[in-house]
Amino acid sequence: MWDFSLGRAIAMVLQTFPYVVLRVIVYLGIAVAYVLTVGVGGALGWGFGHLGSDPGSPAGGAFWGGAIGFGLLSGALYFAREYILYLMKAAHIAVLVEVYDNKPIPAGQNQIAYGANFVKTHFAESSILFGVDQLIKGVLRSLFGTINFFSSFLPIPALQQLIRIAEAFIRMSLTYVDEIILAYLIRTQTKNPWGTARDGVVLFAQNYMHFLKNAAWLSVFMWGLTAVLFFVLLAPIGAAVAIFHSGLSFWGFALALVFAVAIKKAIMEPIAIAALMQVYFKEIEGQVPNPEWIARLDQISSKFRDLAQKAAGWVPGPAVPPASPAPAAPPVQPA
Repeated sequence: MWDFSLGRAIAMVLQTFPYVVLRVIVYLGIAVAYVLTVGVGGALGWGFGHLGSDPGSPAGGAFWGGAIGFGLLSGALYFAREYILYLMKAAHIAVLVEVYDNKPIPAGQNQIAYGANFVKTHFAESSILFGVDQLIKGVLRSLFGTINFFSSFLPIPALQQLIRIAEAFIRMSLTYVDEIILAYLIRTQTKNPWGTARDGVVLFAQNYMHFLKNAAWLSVFMWGLTAVLFFVLLAPIGAAVAIFHSGLSFWGFALALVFAVAIKKAIMEPIAIAALMQVYFKEIEGQVPNPEWIARLDQISSKFRDLAQKAAGWVPGPAVPPASPAPAAPPVQPA
C-alpha cells in the first residue's frame, strides 16, 4: 500500500517539538489575524452601509468590508512567504533531516537556533533559498503538465471529466515535493544549491510513480482529517463571527476552513514531510541522475534550464561559521 512508517514520521516530528510549537504559534496567529481583519472589515462595512439609502446596504457593506480585510491580509502573507520559508519551514526540515539520520540535536529553544543556523550556513540569504524553491516549483509544474496519469490507460470520452478530477487530486497530493527536494539539498550538505536542486528534481522525476503512490495516500489522510477539523470548528467560529452580524455567516465557513488549514499546516504538514522523506531518501539511494530524464526536463521546462544556468554560474560566498558558546567569565579573585 504505502512505503513509509507513519509511526516513525510522528516520532520524528515529536523529536522536533519546539518547531511544532513555533508552527502552531505562527499558523494559528495567522488564522486569528484573519478573524480580526474580517471582523473589523465587516463591522466597518456594516457601519458605512448605513450611510446608503438601499435597505440591503449594511449587509452588503459588511460582506465587502470582510472581503477587503481578507484580501489585504492574504496579500501581506503572500509577500511574507519568503521569510516564513527561510526562518521556519526550511529550518524545521533541516532538523528533521538530522533526526532521520539519527544525529544528535539539541532540545528546547536551542533546537530552533540550531535549525536556523544550519539554514544560514548553507543559504546565506533568504532570496537564494526562495529562488531555489520557486524554480523547483516551476520545474514540477512543467513536469506534471506533460504527464497524463490516466488518460493513456482510459481513453474513454465519457470518463474524461472524471479522469481530469483524478489527475487534479494527484497533482494536489504532490504538494510537498519541493520541501522533500529541499531536504535533499540539506542532507547532501550542498555547496551549490542550484546544482543540487537540479539533481534532486531529476531523481524525483525518474522515480515519480513510486513517490506518487505514497503521496496520494498521505493526501487522503491529511485532507480527511482537515475535513473533520473543519466541521468541528464550524459551530464555534460561526458563533464568534455572528457577534459582528448574522449576515456574515459566509465568513463563518471561510474562517473555519482557514483554522482547519492552519492546524493542517502546523501539525500535519511536518508529519507528511517526514513520511515522504522516508520514501524519497530510500528510493534514490545509490541512484544518479538519469541523462534521459535530464534531456527530457531540459526540453520541457525553462525553469529547469534556469537551474542549470544558475548552477554553472554559482560562486559560493563565505561560509557562515557555527555559533560558538560565549566565553566563560573569569574567576573572581579573592580580596
